[in-house]
Amino acid sequence: MLKFSLKDENILSPIYNFAKVKKVKLYLVGGALRDLILDRNKENPDFDFCLKSGALRFGAKLAKELRCAFVVLDEEHAACRLVKKINQKVYTFDFSDFRAATLEKDLLHRDFTINSMALGLGDVFGKQDLDTLIIDPYSGRADLKAKLIKVTGPGSFKEDPLRILRAFSFSCTLGFSLDKETLRLGQKEKNKISDVSGERIREELFKILDSATAYASLVSLDKLKILEIIFPEIKPMRGIGQGPYHHLDVWQHSLETLSQFELIMKRAKQTPQVYDYLQEEVAGFRRRSSLLKLACILHDIGKPKALRREKKKIIFHGHERIGLGLTRVISRRLKLSNDEGRVLERIVLWHLRPGYLAGNSPPTARAIFRYFRDTGNDALAVLLLSLADQRATKGPLTTAVSRLRHEKTVKALIRKLLKQKDEKKLVRFLNGNDLMDKFKLPASPLIGKLLTELEEAQAIGKIKNKQEAWQLAAKLIKSRK
Repeated sequence: MLKFSLKDENILSPIYNFAKVKKVKLYLVGGALRDLILDRNKENPDFDFCLKSGALRFGAKLAKELRCAFVVLDEEHAACRLVKKINQKVYTFDFSDFRAATLEKDLLHRDFTINSMALGLGDVFGKQDLDTLIIDPYSGRADLKAKLIKVTGPGSFKEDPLRILRAFSFSCTLGFSLDKETLRLGQKEKNKISDVSGERIREELFKILDSATAYASLVSLDKLKILEIIFPEIKPMRGIGQGPYHHLDVWQHSLETLSQFELIMKRAKQTPQVYDYLQEEVAGFRRRSSLLKLACILHDIGKPKALRREKKKIIFHGHERIGLGLTRVISRRLKLSNDEGRVLERIVLWHLRPGYLAGNSPPTARAIFRYFRDTGNDALAVLLLSLADQRATKGPLTTAVSRLRHEKTVKALIRKLLKQKDEKKLVRFLNGNDLMDKFKLPASPLIGKLLTELEEAQAIGKIKNKQEAWQLAAKLIKSRK
């Protein structure tokens, strides 16, 4: 028997009671019904409603009644959103006017058949099996059963080009296939994606990146030449060979790096510290793992501009710094938060460092300290990207010996990093006030530089107590005079 849970009924009940008092006929539409039929429990389900007219007015009054936030999403199409925290979880309730004269014609304007079903809100609270009450004029339930993503009508992508990306994000999250005609229409209308705002593209892109099959979806989007509309920086990466250490061009290598990272993620559950780190939310509901997947396809984005040929050798000197600049542009275009942008930029900037450390195996204590210092909270992310990057490099000059050395170095650094997280944070022997008082120094950038050098010396065991710290500080100050 198809029924909403008691928890969902309790959430929906105040909305229904208010609509009943106001004599407004509300219909529950879209994702909530889809997920109910699939028996898919989302932690924070989104509830969408439609009514014949007056959605903005009704939503504003309901927001006052429920004492929650109210946002106008689209004034032209009379769409609004209410946001309310219930039992420490944030729920969203979207309301919109019919986009046609009747409910059935309104459903034709929705993106995919699996989202083009409706149910009178009052029916939620009856004792009858909801399966017999769901309004389904476009065979959404049949497509759910067939696990198929299909546009509701031929004009779906023209109406909203973002739906092309949504088709792939639904395919990822639900594990469904894309209907052939839907793919054809998506390819036909793909250029209109460039008119969609960065924020909306970001949301669908991260749904794809958040899935376990992001690589497969991005490859499909790439074959349809849709991905390069979102990331024009991809075009110059195509066809650029990388010399005998690589077997793929710059772009295909970037995709293969993502593939290798997804394999690493599957094994990450065996190491709870690594898994928990990847599941951390950097901003909103976007996780570190998703940003790291994006970094996989962007880490070599600076190579086309850095490309030089010297004595028949292909070199990309400084591509990480060029990549940093391009990544910053992409972060702004997608309207990423400052925290997300910093994480992404730091991974791209430092992605070569673990390889340098492996090349000087075993790395010195000073080199390790400086790596952890420079990469900060993203040290583990950079190491995981480096592993994936190396495993995606299989040219004739990439030997088993060099590969093993890289793996051993990176894994040793991961173990050291995880061990450090369990240890107490290093307490400095001296602080800035100590230095200024003892040596009669003014507040200046010099104090910060001295503290950095003293911290490094303490971390690598060069100084072991406060007396040795004073002696080193005196030497450092004298050397700068």
